[in-house]
Amino acid sequence: MLKSNDVKRRNTYQRKIILDILRSTNIHPTADWIYEQARKEIPNISLGTVYRNLKILKESGQIIEINDGKQSRFDGRIDEHYHFKCISCERIFDIEKEDLSGLKVSNKKNFTIHRIDILITGVCSMCNGEN
Repeated sequence: MLKSNDVKRRNTYQRKIILDILRSTNIHPTADWIYEQARKEIPNISLGTVYRNLKILKESGQIIEINDGKQSRFDGRIDEHYHFKCISCERIFDIEKEDLSGLKVSNKKNFTIHRIDILITGVCSMCNGEN
């Protein structure tokens, strides 16, 4: 039986390919999209392998999972930034921290904050016809 650490060490080539795919795009893809891209490099990779490696990459802090309640999307960019999801075309866009001027988090309960994840929803400029 494999231990948790053994699983994390296995399939490092597959994990590297998945991470490279995520870092090479800014479209915040689904696991299915990542799977299709990974198959171009590793034809026999399974969807389960992609899911397992996405979980490991997320748990190790190498990627971000964005879940809007309907589906998960993934981001290879891990610096502090936020996301905007268009409710019309369903694309996700990065929003820089400085673009949310005036955002202040009150910490009255004295929590230790490690990360703030914000998903803003609305309609993007292309769907608004402002292109």
